[in-house]
Amino acid sequence: MYKLVAIDLDGTLLTDQLEITLDTITAIQRTIESGVVVTLATGRMFPSAKKFAEQLGLNVPLITYQGAIIKDVEEKKVWYERLVPPGISERLIQFALEHQVHVQVYQDDFLYVAEDNEQIQAYARESDVSYTVVDDLGSLAKRGFTKALFIGEPMHLDRLQIELREEFGTDAHIAKSKPHYLEVTNPEANKGAALLYLAEQLGIHQSEIIGIGDNHNDFELIMTAGLGVVMGNGVEALKHVADYITDTNNNEGVLHVLQKFVMKSETTVN
Repeated sequence: MYKLVAIDLDGTLLTDQLEITLDTITAIQRTIESGVVVTLATGRMFPSAKKFAEQLGLNVPLITYQGAIIKDVEEKKVWYERLVPPGISERLIQFALEHQVHVQVYQDDFLYVAEDNEQIQAYARESDVSYTVVDDLGSLAKRGFTKALFIGEPMHLDRLQIELREEFGTDAHIAKSKPHYLEVTNPEANKGAALLYLAEQLGIHQSEIIGIGDNHNDFELIMTAGLGVVMGNGVEALKHVADYITDTNNNEGVLHVLQKFVMKSETTVN
């Protein structure tokens, strides 16, 4: 019987219109009522994830910033925090300048950019968050970033991803969350490590976890969960390691998982 369900947002719980269907909301609330913990595991910043958590009626720790921070919805406790070290943070800013690619950084639940351009404007609209333009991102790097996000053409980011991995090796976690998003976090800041930490704190065994995702940054989430579920719209590389492939985000794939693996168990027990 599963006791914890961790769900990615974009491309997973959210439709392409960035909405959660009413039937899915109802299923999640029924799952919670049955005693199962439901949380979000997202690359989004905490303030953005919190809005969806409140819509769902969640009152649990949320895995945010790709796993860099776990914080409860009421913001009374930070359960887990892993920052990008200052040295690497400074190098990421230099890297963005050298390769003329947009980078935005996150620190203390604020989003910072060096210029107000199309990339940050589109991101802010999609994520429903605000941002601050600063003259020198490097000055913020001295305290370390929660994460850094490069936005650009998919093929260009593919090349940058190779270069970053060659430069930092195991000192940073580097993964795409969307074709045009490349995210850099602390090596211990991935959804799988954060999920396992949260489960241990809640006294839940790894085999009792369902993890649901769709993209490359969900790899650790899928591999860590006792049942790793990939959306029908998920990337092929992730489908190859999935325990189960559900329907698409636009066809209530998360609802299908809850009905098949959680509500079914609930009905059987009762």
